[in-house]
Amino acid sequence: MIHDKREFTLGVLLLVGFFAVLAMLFAPLHANGRNTIDYLDNVFNAISKHSAYFIPKLRDKVRAQAGKAVDVMVRAGDEAQAQRMEELLAGAGIQVERIGNRLLIDADLGRLLTAALDDAELLYRNDGDSLERKHLTEPRLVGYDWHRLLGSIARDLDQQQQFAAGKVVREVMTKGVEPAYNYYGIEAVPMQRMLFIVLAALAGYVLYTVWYGFAILYLFEGWGLKLEH
Repeated sequence: MIHDKREFTLGVLLLVGFFAVLAMLFAPLHANGRNTIDYLDNVFNAISKHSAYFIPKLRDKVRAQAGKAVDVMVRAGDEAQAQRMEELLAGAGIQVERIGNRLLIDADLGRLLTAALDDAELLYRNDGDSLERKHLTEPRLVGYDWHRLLGSIARDLDQQQQFAAGKVVREVMTKGVEPAYNYYGIEAVPMQRMLFIVLAALAGYVLYTVWYGFAILYLFEGWGLKLEH
């Protein structure tokens, strides 16, 4: 039995409206057949990419490593990756010896990290064509190889108790190469340009959540279900 038909009907109407809006959110209403969820996801990705650009600051730290000689051993995932890593390093003028999937590297740390940041810059700017011409390798694969290479170098430096150098290498990996790899293909946009969309999305989210809450409230109260203390 319906306890209050007016409240129950209002709850049903609110719930129907809620799911109608939900259907619109997933409808391909935007360019290239994207729905609103995809569109907003791209907006927030573009904003977060803009805020994740640390390469200029990293270059300042890397310049301080110029002339610092390091002698490390890197283990690649397989021989194919080891060969690609060898080519990355050789292209930057780094002395390297490959034995199977291992690389013995004798390098100027500043030069090595500068080479990594140069490629990360191209990846961050979505200049995959330049990166592919430079290394004859798919752009994201270049970023992946640098990430693995730097991670292995940082671990080896830590084992040698060269913790300061290892920290800089790890920063280049996590704040330079990693964001460039993760955001490849996304255009970076400052928050100011998307402020209205962001505020509208947040306000819409709050309103939509409250809408659902009142729909359930009126539906249950109209049905006669109430929380008793």
